[in-house]
Amino acid sequence: MTSTGEGPSATGSSSISANTSQISLADQFARSTEEEIQFALDEIRNENDKLEKETAILTKYLKRVDPKDIQTQIKEASPVQQDVVRVHKRRSRSRTGSTERLLKLTTEQKCDIAQREHDELREEINKFKHETEKILDTYRATREEAEIRLAEMKKSSYEFNRDIVLGAKNLRTGRVVAERVTRYFEDKMRSRKALIEKLRLKNSTLKVQKKKLQLQLKQKEEMGEVLHEVDFKQLRIENNQYLEKIDERNQELLKLKHSSGNTLQVLNTYKKKLNNLTMESNRLKLEISQRNELLTKIDKETELVEKEREKLRALTLI
Repeated sequence: MTSTGEGPSATGSSSISANTSQISLADQFARSTEEEIQFALDEIRNENDKLEKETAILTKYLKRVDPKDIQTQIKEASPVQQDVVRVHKRRSRSRTGSTERLLKLTTEQKCDIAQREHDELREEINKFKHETEKILDTYRATREEAEIRLAEMKKSSYEFNRDIVLGAKNLRTGRVVAERVTRYFEDKMRSRKALIEKLRLKNSTLKVQKKKLQLQLKQKEEMGEVLHEVDFKQLRIENNQYLEKIDERNQELLKLKHSSGNTLQVLNTYKKKLNNLTMESNRLKLEISQRNELLTKIDKETELVEKEREKLRALTLI
């Protein structure tokens, strides 16, 4: 009897307290000014934003927890993780009931979850950064290869113009000598074949080294010489140091390429001047030879005139 009588009285008292709180809240808003109401509304909005962010972090954390592993991890988990799992279970049970209890996480639990999500986000950022660096390295290598190829094409074009277009012309006919063109392309083909053979040998050497390293790694795995976390950290530090050295060498290489480009431009300028002077020298040689031929012809005619003059003088004396 006593237990059945307490139920309605408790319900009535709770309804009365709720009505009283609503009336007091309405009176408080009626007494407040518009600025105070706006300030309270802003505080409520900020609190809602904070709760939404906390809920999003907690939801993301719970999604990463495998439901199959929850039971096995409870015994080994920290007290904070056990509390989070219990909260998750209580929430799932409370949804099926008629009433839902209001469960809150402690500050330590929130900090632990936030720290775990922060670590997870940092790992994702590092992974994305590593993948982005790989893509950038690929693009840099492609760009350097294109620059080297462009420099080779410019060099080949310059050599072709120097040796064939200008250098293989016949001075009298003005046409290109076919034998020199054929010899030029034969030399190019031989150099290409030599380069292909060199790269083939280098490729085979690298394959042998790769097989050797794979065999050594397999032997270490079989012998149980597995690297620990400290070794990985040491290797990561050494890798960062080598990357810094590689960046310094790349900067030096860029400077050398820049100076080499300037030197090549100056060299091309001097080569053009030398080519012009060579053409002018050939022209002067041709003109000198023509003048020498004319001078020889004039000398012969002078000798003939001298002989004729001697004959006429002899006749006049007789």
